[in-house]
Amino acid sequence: MTEPLHSARLDLLPLRVEHAEEMAAVLADPALHTFIGGEPAAPKALRARYERLVAGSPDPAVAWHNWVLRLRAEDRLTGTVQATVAGDRAEIAWVVGTGWQGRGIASEAAGALVEHLVRQGARTVLAHVHPDHAASAAVARAAGLAPTGQWQDGEVRWQVRPDERAGRIVGT
Repeated sequence: MTEPLHSARLDLLPLRVEHAEEMAAVLADPALHTFIGGEPAAPKALRARYERLVAGSPDPAVAWHNWVLRLRAEDRLTGTVQATVAGDRAEIAWVVGTGWQGRGIASEAAGALVEHLVRQGARTVLAHVHPDHAASAAVARAAGLAPTGQWQDGEVRWQVRPDERAGRIVGT
């Protein structure tokens, strides 16, 4: 079960289908798709996607965890983070609407997510970052991940193992 998480400025709220309309506005800028492809989803399409995500993975060995980011000072949603967990391995991703970028929101959320996953038993946390996406690489670095030199679908694999972060994650 996906539980709420909290950081200094953010509430990471478990994704609900009802978030689709507000998130469609947050994610409406085509520039968000520069590195991942595609185009912004209309509220109806995003609602259908959220219905699938909330229903969970069809594979019982894989858990999908999705959160929306609520910036408490503005009382509004600003982006998402997600984790796909299989055994003791978690793959994460993040996106913050362009109106809130450059404020450390993605780094804060990704850092909180990595710490949560490690506390939950993840032995490897990884992300895939486009080699030209400097901002996303900065988020990965701030969350404690490092590039591995391995590639997948044109992106660089970044990862951290908790034993490599000794002393950085409280409670490990």
